[in-house]
Amino acid sequence: MKKIIALILAAIMVMGLLAACGPAGGTESTGGAQGSNPPEGSKAPEGTQGGEPAGTQGGEPQGGEPQGEAPYDYDAIDDTMTSDDGKYAIAFVTDVGQLKDKSFNQGTWEGVKRYATEHNKSYKYYQPANGSEATDDDRFTAMKAAVDGGAEIVICAGFLQETALRRAALEYPETKFVFIDGYPIQEEPSVEGQENTSPILTNIAPISFQEEQAGYLVGYAAVKEGFTKLGFSGGGGGTNPACCRYGYGFVQGAQAAAAEMGVNVEMRYSWQYGASFGASGELQTMLNGWYTAGTEVVYSCGGQMCQSAFAAAAANDGYVIGVDVDQAGDSDTVITSAMKGLRESVMFACDKFYAGEWDALGGVSTVLGAKDDAVGMPTSADSWRMQNYTVAEYETLMAKLKDGSLVVDADYEAGLKDENFPNVSLSIE
Repeated sequence: MKKIIALILAAIMVMGLLAACGPAGGTESTGGAQGSNPPEGSKAPEGTQGGEPAGTQGGEPQGGEPQGEAPYDYDAIDDTMTSDDGKYAIAFVTDVGQLKDKSFNQGTWEGVKRYATEHNKSYKYYQPANGSEATDDDRFTAMKAAVDGGAEIVICAGFLQETALRRAALEYPETKFVFIDGYPIQEEPSVEGQENTSPILTNIAPISFQEEQAGYLVGYAAVKEGFTKLGFSGGGGGTNPACCRYGYGFVQGAQAAAAEMGVNVEMRYSWQYGASFGASGELQTMLNGWYTAGTEVVYSCGGQMCQSAFAAAAANDGYVIGVDVDQAGDSDTVITSAMKGLRESVMFACDKFYAGEWDALGGVSTVLGAKDDAVGMPTSADSWRMQNYTVAEYETLMAKLKDGSLVVDADYEAGLKDENFPNVSLSIE
């Protein structure tokens, strides 16, 4: 099976969405799985963990293949290339974790590779030194190497890049930087209690997503499928805005579905062992304990943390909800994924840059969501592993997000309170 193309980002729709913003218990299960038993009528995972992602999202991609044709094969594009002049026009500076993390880094990198290949541009990735312990100096050094290597545009993934990006943008004002999962950066860092009046750096284009919408969709789907014992395992230690929005949306979606069905849901909610977004024995042990205690499905939200979730779920006949890209092909335990258009956002930004339209992006917060087809769930036959909740029901819910009749709250700092979720027994660990 080949890797899925994530949600399609239609350029015309995106141009209409340039908006300014700042940085950023014991209830009996009703119809849900108990231990190793899936919800009645649901499709249990088959086979073993591993393999390649399967299926394709419908619709016609910007620069991609129309519905019904084979999904784009990103693995067919080499991760390394040698340019004739030793220079690399499009550079990617990774977030923490591995390049091939089957999530955030990988989705962003695939957008870089595809755009470069389709437009005959050279490309290269740079990983900051010291891995999960990378410092701001390490990140800046990687950005400097990219500029010294001939980069015309540098794609930087993750909110941790802010400090290094500020320094790089000031030192290399002619180079353009794309800040994925980012926000506008000012020349001077903000000081708590003081107004920051320094100019916004216009050679940085921040692009972010409405992850709360994607989280809502999978939380709603899980409960509609029949699961009532859920888990959320988040990355970044609770400081990553994107992961926080994913998790907060997940709780909202579960609450909405539970209220409609008249059931109560238990949810374990944790940032433990996820600060570095990596797999670990500690994380796997924690999730194994969750499954053993009755948790049926875990929303794993944070880079390579998914590997620990896959292993724990496989050992306990449990289930996982993936994140960022369609992870169905990475483990048979994955029942669905909360996706955002990482690949397509990169391709969109590069298109604008090479078309001479940088002013539409530089220094302006581009926020992408359902109305841009930039968040959602995979609906191909190989990726849709639910039977009680249908694609038609999902599409009805998506339509409400798109037309604004359904609004998902993004203020996770104010909203994640027990009184807001009467049908969800939330255990924050």
